[in-house]
Parts: sequence; structure tokens; C-alpha cells
Amino acid sequence: MGIFERFLSIWVGIGMVIGLAGGVIFPQLFSFLGDLQYAQINLVIAVLIWLMIYPMMLQVDFSSIKQIHRRPKGLVITIVVNWLIKPFTMALLAVFFIRYIFGAWISPDLGNEYIAGMILLGVAPCTAMVFVWSQLTKGDANYTVVQVAINDLIMVVAFAPIAAFLLGVTDVTVPWDTLLLSVSLFVVVPLLAGVITRNVIRKQEKIDKLSAILKPLSIVGLVGTVILLFGFQAQTIIANPIDIVLIAIPLLIQTYLIFAVAYIWMRKWKQPHSVAAPGAMIGASNFFELAVAVAISLFGIHSGAALATVVGVLVEVPVMLTLVAYANRTRNNFELEPAT
Repeated sequence: MGIFERFLSIWVGIGMVIGLAGGVIFPQLFSFLGDLQYAQINLVIAVLIWLMIYPMMLQVDFSSIKQIHRRPKGLVITIVVNWLIKPFTMALLAVFFIRYIFGAWISPDLGNEYIAGMILLGVAPCTAMVFVWSQLTKGDANYTVVQVAINDLIMVVAFAPIAAFLLGVTDVTVPWDTLLLSVSLFVVVPLLAGVITRNVIRKQEKIDKLSAILKPLSIVGLVGTVILLFGFQAQTIIANPIDIVLIAIPLLIQTYLIFAVAYIWMRKWKQPHSVAAPGAMIGASNFFELAVAVAISLFGIHSGAALATVVGVLVEVPVMLTLVAYANRTRNNFELEPAT
């Protein structure tokens, strides 16, 4: 493990500080960068995420993907946790904390908007960043791609009905441009780039060498993303410190809870660590671009729902790094070879 991976938490912490300071000192610069977006997806962050994902996509061997159907248990766990457990635990935690535990500090109307934003996060499991977490936990690149692909296919048909049911509204409009562009940018394009690169290079040792060279760029992309996210929201963080903490508490509990459910289930079903860790990360993290876009379209850019989804963005990277560290420490508790 190189210096970048060994001290990743420190780099991310420094990135958070730089982002907050930059957003306060240079608000116009971050406002300009924040406006460089299409379909609610910031183009600068999209490039940084692409840099993070591409090195992992180099490891995907299409000849091996066709064998994944022989190991269906990991996919079953991913689907059940993401779509039959996660949305509902998020709704329960949001209502319990915002209405009852923190009800004395938050007005009912604003509390309802916070709950709505958290529900939208709960119905949007991760698409892009999970490739980063998979790489950091030495996940099976082929299996991770299939897990994410199936998750995205389900999202196309399940996001709106589940969100409508939990929000108690019937007019949830899925921003298809955001959904389809995100899947294309963060899954299809880097996957195709990886396939083309493998076909051009051909020799595995050269592919491994190229991946090693590009790995620092993944970390640079991650830290750069953190700087921008915190820079974009610096004014919001400064203006609403108490509410951000109150919203973050149920989001933190949800993240650790969903990870624990999937991770323990993977172990009980004797899945290899290379499948278990990425599978647990998909549900624990969120497709924040989609959640933010829907929150803005339904409740407005200055709504409590939009703020709640932004808090989800801010807490995700630091929290997921703790789960990466835990997954790496517990690697020996899992199957060492792929389960059959």
C-alpha cells in the first residue's frame, strides 16, 4: 500500500478543510465551478470521478463476467438490502430522529422537508463511488460491475414508485437526464474505456503496470472531489451548522446499519471478501446526484429536502472511508476464494 492509500483519511481531511476555507475565501470561484453542470451533474466532479473509476475498470475481464451467474448469492443480498430494506430503514430513522428526538429544535414543516430529503437518499443506492470503495478494499472488479449494473437497472423502474410511496406523494418525477447521464458517465463510458485499453495493451502484466501508475490519480480525483463538494457547500455549512449536525446523525446511523446488514449477511452466506465489501458499500453509500436532483425538482433548491441531500453528500466520503478501513481489517473473517 503506497503513501496515498496509507494516509488517505488524512488527505481527505485536508481536502475538507481546503474546501471549506476555499468556499468562504473564494466564493465566486466555487460558484463558477458549481455552475458548470448539466442535468444536475457537475462536470468538474464528473471528470474527477471518472479519474477515480477508470483504473478499476482496467481490471474488468469480460471473459470472467459470464461466470458470475454461478455465484448468485452476492447479487441477491445486494438487491434485497438496497431495495427491500434500505429505503424503509432510512424513512423510519428520519421520522424517529427529526420528528421525535429533535422535534423541539426543528419546526414541523422544515422537519418534513428534511425527512423527504433523507428518504430520497435512501431510495438512491450508489452507482459511481462504489467503484472507488471496491478498489480500496481490493474488491472483485468484475463482480462489482455486475452488482452496480443490476442495481442501476432496478433503479430505473423502482426509484419513482418507492419514493412516491414513502414520501406520500404521487407526482415524483424522475429526472431521466440525470439518471441516464450518470449511469453513462460513471459506468458505461469508463467501462468501455477500460475494455478498449485492455484490447490495445493485451498483455496482463502491462495492464497491471498501467493500473499501478494510474492509482495515485484515483486518490487525487477523490480528494479533488471532496474539496469541491465542501467548497460548493461552505456557505451552507457555515449558515446552518446545527441543522447539518442534526440531519447527519440519522444519516450516519443508516450508513453503518445498512453496511452491517449486508456485510454480516455476506459472511453468513460464505461470500468472499472481494464480493462482500463492495456489495455492502453499494447500499451504504448513495447516488447523491439523483437524490439532489429530485429534491430540487420537488421542493426547490433552497428547501430543507435539498439541504438534507447535500448533507448526505458531505458525510458520505469520510464515513465510507471508515467502512473501507473496517472492511480491510476484517478481511480474514471471510472466504479467501470466490464462493460457489
